[in-house]
This record gives sequence, structure tokens and C-alpha cells, in this order.
Amino acid sequence: MNGTSALARKDSREMEHVGPVFDGELIDDTLPQPRGRTVRRRLVRWWLHSPRVPLWLKSKPQAVQAAKDAVVAVLKSPWRYLRAVVRGLVAGARWWRTWVTVRDYRTAAEESDKLADKFTDIRELTLFRWKVTGAVLAVMAVAVAIVHLVYGSDPLWIAGAAASVALAILGRRKDGSPGRKPALAGPRSLTWTMDPQVLVDAFRDAKLIGKDESLRLVERAHRIGDGWAITVDLPATRKAADVVKNREALASALAVDEVQLIVERVRGNGGHAGRVSMWVADEDPYASPPLRTPLLGVTRWDAWRAVPFGRDARDRRIDLPLAWTSLLIGAIPRQGKTFAARLAAAGLILDAWVRLYVADFKGGKDWDAAGQLAHRFMSGDEPEHVLSLVDWLVELVAEVQGRYRRMRDLDDLTCPESKVTPDMSRDKALNMPITAIVIDEVQLPLEDRTPVVVQGKKVPAGEYIGELLTWLAKKGPAAGIVLVLATQRPDSKTIPSGLRAVLGSRFALRVMDWRDSNIVLGEQMNTRGYDSSRLLPSHKGVGILRPDGDTAAGADVLAMTVRTYYMPNEDWQAICQQGRALREAAGTLSGHAAGHDTTPALDHAAVARAIGAGATAARTPAPADVVELPEPLASVVAYLGDDLDDGGRAFVPTSELVDALDVEPTVFGRAMGDYGCRPSRERVPGSDGETKRVRGYLTADVRAAIERVTAGEAAPDDG
Repeated sequence: MNGTSALARKDSREMEHVGPVFDGELIDDTLPQPRGRTVRRRLVRWWLHSPRVPLWLKSKPQAVQAAKDAVVAVLKSPWRYLRAVVRGLVAGARWWRTWVTVRDYRTAAEESDKLADKFTDIRELTLFRWKVTGAVLAVMAVAVAIVHLVYGSDPLWIAGAAASVALAILGRRKDGSPGRKPALAGPRSLTWTMDPQVLVDAFRDAKLIGKDESLRLVERAHRIGDGWAITVDLPATRKAADVVKNREALASALAVDEVQLIVERVRGNGGHAGRVSMWVADEDPYASPPLRTPLLGVTRWDAWRAVPFGRDARDRRIDLPLAWTSLLIGAIPRQGKTFAARLAAAGLILDAWVRLYVADFKGGKDWDAAGQLAHRFMSGDEPEHVLSLVDWLVELVAEVQGRYRRMRDLDDLTCPESKVTPDMSRDKALNMPITAIVIDEVQLPLEDRTPVVVQGKKVPAGEYIGELLTWLAKKGPAAGIVLVLATQRPDSKTIPSGLRAVLGSRFALRVMDWRDSNIVLGEQMNTRGYDSSRLLPSHKGVGILRPDGDTAAGADVLAMTVRTYYMPNEDWQAICQQGRALREAAGTLSGHAAGHDTTPALDHAAVARAIGAGATAARTPAPADVVELPEPLASVVAYLGDDLDDGGRAFVPTSELVDALDVEPTVFGRAMGDYGCRPSRERVPGSDGETKRVRGYLTADVRAAIERVTAGEAAPDDG
């Protein structure tokens, strides 16, 4: 036992107590140490980050703006309160009318087809409620009189103030409040100027944007002239061209007539493919009387300047450039075609250095006043007049060739390019004035079948005139030749496609259908939103102008609706008399006006070689061979136009033809199949840039069908 105790003492002596052991890490006490959070710092941090605290209590700029808004709200509060009281009165009157007429009981009877059985009960209940209303009004009148006699007017004022507060609460602008939903929908036009959401809904209703998409406001709605203007950005991938194309649907959504709505794509540095500028007139901009032409107030005019032509819906003056270009005017009768042509000619008449050719195939007196100053003039529709026009055109072709030869010999200072300049046109020594040829009812000479001999071959005079006009429209503008052609039959058979393709400016008044509109304005213009067949019959002198040059609407505007100036016969005669006086003073009166209407010296052979008339005549079938195409082949040909020529489109989707021709797809496909046109599937690039496989027709098959129909052959058998 003693040995064990000794051993334990020996072990205890070998162990040494070292004290407590701690865990730790090395730190650098030279770095900034975190400060303790005080109650104030915690409160500031919560205040700045709490969503319950309004922004104007967190930031000084926000507080300043909130103060401004508060001042505006205070200034507007009396009017807002008054409007709320009025709305409350309206809402209360609606509720009372619903109650007194037993609307709920009557509606239930109508829905259960028991109105006849319940009519007596409804009548009695209505009379009872009218009696209750009268009794309440009588009691209120007596109570007001007693209170006024006993206590004076102060309690009445207090009661009136309390009633106005109650009405203001009832009429407050808040979703779900009584009276916010009218019994009948009122006019919604122009409400978008006050509420942009209405404009967004209109775009959605017109299916121009999706239900989950919206618009971005670029310029707020503001007044321009007699209408409202606004500029918006469409959602990504949406195109302004689609909005222009579907202008009619957007006008319906805005509850305005399409003539009141102008939609344009904003181009240039400030625009892009999805930016749209809109202008909506307060009323029909063409319902007011037209304005007289401003040319009545000028002594002379420079033909190198654009001619005052009319005004657009925004009442902007639209000037029509004529130098270095040409003009085609098309319309059905009595729509202002001759007036429009005379407006274009008026600016040329008031320039003493312009040489004028006038051919009036209407045979009336509309152009007689121009005979006193025109170098060449005729009026009539007989074959001899057509042959005279042929001589004029041959003379002009030779004149153009001579001008180009003379321009080659001029120095670069006088003639910098192969174009007639203003100084050159006024130099008598050079003899290169602007020469304008105006042909009214141009369809008559173009359809004339009088034979003329060209390079030893007889060809119809109308065909030859078409070739001469086409050549002049191609090469004449640079040499100072201006063509102004007017027709009341704008169809593909009357005006050759080659001639239409080279006429720079187009003006289409009201025509019968979209095909005629496209013939005047250009192929597929109706798909871009420009269709003169939609113009109203009452809009005389209103048409769609496609200018070849800058206008007040901008150089990037494809086309615009214009109302021409009004120029009656007395104004026209005054302008023509002024034009003659100017030419007499300048010594430029010549030809018919000067009494020297001699037959021009002509070289038909040289001109025929220049324009290639012989080759064209050899290719053209005789008049007896011309066959009218049946539908829908004729509509397809009219729609495609020059795309059917060699080098045009090789494939056209069926959906495009169905939409453009407005036909039923199944009936259209069966009819095309009857003429040997079978649909095929081809890959075409879509609007999103991806290539898709769609059904459609090869233009080669369409051309083959035309040849078979023309030759009188039957369509291929299906079997």
C-alpha cells in the first residue's frame, strides 16, 4: 500500500501545469477597424433602403420635383374637384334612373322571356318609385325651407359642402368606381391625345403589335395645323412599313376616316425602320373649299423651281418639281385631271424661256388659252391630229439628239455634265430651252390604229407614239424635255409598261380599282398603303402624288395625298395671257403663237433607227391577235406587271397573290390550275431573314399560260 502511494507521488511530480490554452489568429492592427453601429446609423440605413419610405423623402432632386408636382396639384385641385363633383352627379343620376325605371327587374323579365307577363307589375313599380322620388323631393324642399327659417343659411352651406364632398368621392377617377362605365360607348376618336394607352390599344386592335407589346413615345401628342401629331417607336422586329400598309385598320381602331389619318415612316438620321409618325385631322381635311393657285399673285416663275401644285392634309404647300423629270396624271372622268395638268403647265407658262407643245385630244376648249403662247398647238381627236403628234415627237427626238451632240462641244464651265443647266436654257445662242410637251387624253393617240410607215413597215400609229414617248421620257429630261401626260383610262392596255416605268412623277386621282391605281403610281403601291381607288367621289381634285424630287413632306416620303389648287378658266386665261406678254417682252414667242406654225423638217428613218422602232414593230402582234385574258389570270398579270418579264421574279408565293387580289384561296388555286399553273414549293427568304419553304407559282408557268390562252390552245389535261 505504501509502495503504491509512493509511485503516484512520483508520477504527479513529472506533470507540469501550464495554464489555459487559447485559439487565435494574426491580425494587422494598422488597417482601419470597423466602427460600431449606433442607433442613428441603423435608422439612416433603414430609411434609405426601405421600400415603405417614398422616394421624395430620400433624395433632394426627388423632393424638389415632388414639391413642383404638389404646387401644380394644388393649382389644379379646384378644377379637378369640380370635375369630380360633376362626374358624381352624372353617376348619381345614372343610378337613380336605373332604380326608378326598375332596370334590374325589367332585365330579368327580358332574359326569362316574361316581359309581357310582368309588364303591368313593372309599370306599377315604376309609377310607385316616381311617387317616392317626388315625395322625397317635397320633404327635402320643406326641410330646407324650415332650416333656413330657423337657423339661417349656414347649415345649408354646410350640407351643400358635405354633399359636394360625397359627390366628388362618388365621381373620383378610379377603376371600379360607380359611373366609370357608360351605358353606351361614346365616340372614342382623338381620346388617344389625352390617354396614350388608347393609342396602344388601337395598335393592338389593328393587330400591328402583339397583346403583350407596347409602344415607346418619342414625341408627345401636339397640335400641328388642324390636327394632332405624335411619333412612336414600335416594338423590336415590328416595321413601320406594315403600319403604313394597314393604315385603314388603324384608322378604324382610332374611329376616324382614313383620309384624316396620315402615317409615315420616319427616315434619315432621326428615324429607323420601326419609327412611325402619325397625324390625325380633327375633321375631313378635304371638305373645305379648295384654295386658288398662288401663281395668280406672281409676275413670272422660274421653271427650274418646283411648281405650286396643291396642299396636303396638314395644309402644307406641296410644290411639284418638273425640271429633269416627267409627269403622268391618271383618273376617271370628272375628277380634276385636266385641272391638275393645267396646274403643272402654269409654272412653265410663266417662264418666258420655256417652249411649249400642247396636244388636246379631248377636243374641247380647256387648253385653247395656251394656243396664244405655245410653240406647237392642236385640239382634236381625228387621225390627222394623231399623225401631227407623230411629227411633233419625231421632231423632238431629233432635237434631243442634236442637243446632246452640241453639248459634247461645250466646255466644262458652260456644261459641267451632259445636262441642260438653267443658264444654258436661257442662252439664245445655244437654243436649248426647256421644252414641255403636254398631252391631254393621251390614251386616244396611244390606241389609234392608223397605219404609219416606219423603216418600210406599217405599224399602228399608237404603237409608234408609245415608242417615241418612251424614248423621250428616257433621254429627254437631261436635254430639257418635260413630258406631262394625262389620261382617263389608266390601264395596262392603254399605257405601255415601258413608258410607265420611265415616267418620274405620278399623280393618281380617283380610279375604279387598285389595278388602275398601281398602273399610275407603280407596281404594288396598293400593298404599301397607297390606293387612289379608295378616295371619296366628293373629293374633287384630291389624289395621291408620287413625286420625283423633294417636297415639303420630305425627300424620303414615297407618296402623299394632295388636294390640288383650284384654277378656273378665268384664272387659266389670265396666266396664259401673262405668259404671252412675258414671251413678247423676252422675244421668245415662236411657232404657232407667233403665226409661224410650219411643218417641221423630219427624218423619220433616222429617228426610227435611234429608238429601234423596227425591231419592236416586228415583235408586236397584229391588233387582231390581241386576246383579252380571263380571270384570275388577268388580275395576276396586272399585279405582277414587269415582274413577268425576263429578269423579273421567278417565283411568287400563293399567299401574296391571295392577299393582293382579295380572292378565296381554294377557288383561286382551282382556277389557276385550269390554265395549267400548278403550285410548287420553293424556298424564299421570310420577313425575319430566315428561309422558308412556301407554296406558290413559277412566273414561267404564268407566262406559258398566257401564251396558251393567246394562241387559243386548251389548258393541259389533268389526266
